[in-house]
Amino acid sequence: MKKLLRNSGYIFSLRQKNILSAAIVLMVLIFISSFLGLLRNRLLAGTFFSGQERLLDVYFAAFRLPDMLYQLLVLGGLSAAFIPTFSEYMQKDKNEANKVASSAINIAFVSFIFLALLVFVFAKVLSRLLAPGFTGEEFYHMVRLTRLLLLAQAFFLLSSFLTGILQSYERFLLPAVSAVLYNLSIIGGIVFFSHHFSIYGVVYGVMIGAFLHFLIQVPLTLKLGFNYSFLFNFRDPGVKKIFHLMLPRMLSLFTTQIFLSVSIFIASSLSAGALALYSFSQNIVALPVSLFGLTIGQASLPSLSREASRDKEKFKELFLQSCTQIVYLSLPAGIVLLVLRIPLVRLALGAKNFPWEATILTAKLVAVFSVSIVWQSLTQLLVRFFYAKQDTKTPFWLNMVNALIGIAFSYLLVYVFKFDIVGLAIAGSLSAFTYALCLIFFIGKKAENWFSKVFVNYIGRIFGINLLLSLFLWLLMKGFDHFLDTTKTLNLIILTVLTLFVSLSLYTILSCIFRIKEIYSLLAVIKSFGRWKQIFSQSEEILEGNPGYD
Repeated sequence: MKKLLRNSGYIFSLRQKNILSAAIVLMVLIFISSFLGLLRNRLLAGTFFSGQERLLDVYFAAFRLPDMLYQLLVLGGLSAAFIPTFSEYMQKDKNEANKVASSAINIAFVSFIFLALLVFVFAKVLSRLLAPGFTGEEFYHMVRLTRLLLLAQAFFLLSSFLTGILQSYERFLLPAVSAVLYNLSIIGGIVFFSHHFSIYGVVYGVMIGAFLHFLIQVPLTLKLGFNYSFLFNFRDPGVKKIFHLMLPRMLSLFTTQIFLSVSIFIASSLSAGALALYSFSQNIVALPVSLFGLTIGQASLPSLSREASRDKEKFKELFLQSCTQIVYLSLPAGIVLLVLRIPLVRLALGAKNFPWEATILTAKLVAVFSVSIVWQSLTQLLVRFFYAKQDTKTPFWLNMVNALIGIAFSYLLVYVFKFDIVGLAIAGSLSAFTYALCLIFFIGKKAENWFSKVFVNYIGRIFGINLLLSLFLWLLMKGFDHFLDTTKTLNLIILTVLTLFVSLSLYTILSCIFRIKEIYSLLAVIKSFGRWKQIFSQSEEILEGNPGYD
């Protein structure tokens, strides 16, 4: 047992030195966490879609204000400002880097506490503005749940800074494990607490999970040499730099939060359960975005930040290769979700208390969101191009314009064209598409001749084989419908597994025929899974050399 614990500690402290190996670590853990997230949603649907649909709407709406504070204060600075600045200081002076990190954590935490107290005091007014469609007990529960969730976000704030420090040290495994614990805690809240405390039992699980998310990262952060200090040095150049870079990113996120809040505002005026179904569909689509966009985007940022000022050619290679990897992996994921939307929704949410009408509506929402998966995934990397170059202003202006467009589309599609909750999904997909295109356009202006004809043709080949894949999958699903009775869960699982297996095999064959280099990298990684320690810690095996878009 002692040896097992020692080896486990070694595994968690392994360094992932290249983007693909770090991304593989993140992908495995995010897949596990996302699977648990789907199980969590299935339990929520089974527990509350039996006359308590509105209470579930309230639960999702109550996250909005606490999550907004967290997004603005933490995500507004972590990837855009903290990681690049902390990584830069780490190259020069480790002690100075620790002081900068300590001041940033303390200032952000105190700022959060101040704002959280304001939200706590004015929760009734803010909840009324956010969700005017809630009345009576619905409104009462939203106010109480909002106040409870503020505590969970306080732990997430501290935890996220630890994640930033670990990722700057190129340790990606443990932060990903913390997300698994978080979902397990919510599942525990649903199973053990919801029968006695209703929706509050779920929130208790959220609070416990947030605390564990923070606690599990503390030992490794200290082991790697982070020395926390109770500092509030506003004049430190590093702290100034972080907050200087944060401001445009915070404003950019604020516009996104306004867009998301408008979605809550609109959804609260629709039928009971509409907001819950909208959230469920977003969670299903978030799986491939997290697996292929977020993982590669997160894993690439420390490397891109180092190379941005050191080696422009290396920076270009890392960025373009990460870009093609995201497109190659996320496009077929979107196609599979589009074709298998009904079976996947039934498997993910098809509890006894979840009605067929809700399944069909959720499948429609998934179909709309699936079209934008590649753009959502690409955005995770595209914005980090600017962060690595310490430019947070360009994404801000682009996101602000894009959010305004999204709000306008939401209003028109829901209230003018009467698309109901599906209109919100269409507006979200259009927003993701326009934002990604704008980012690509401005990257092209900053990095002249990067998107060469050879590179564009290579991306075109990837889109081409995905078009062939989509046609084949559609015909395959039509064929399976004649042979399998999909009203039975076992047959539904067989249909899904067979379709996934055939599509994966076909995609591999087409990739080899059309000479898509990413398939050889992936096959090499899969082949090496017997040497998992080397995969977690391998050096420049994948990233060295010209990307070779032939």
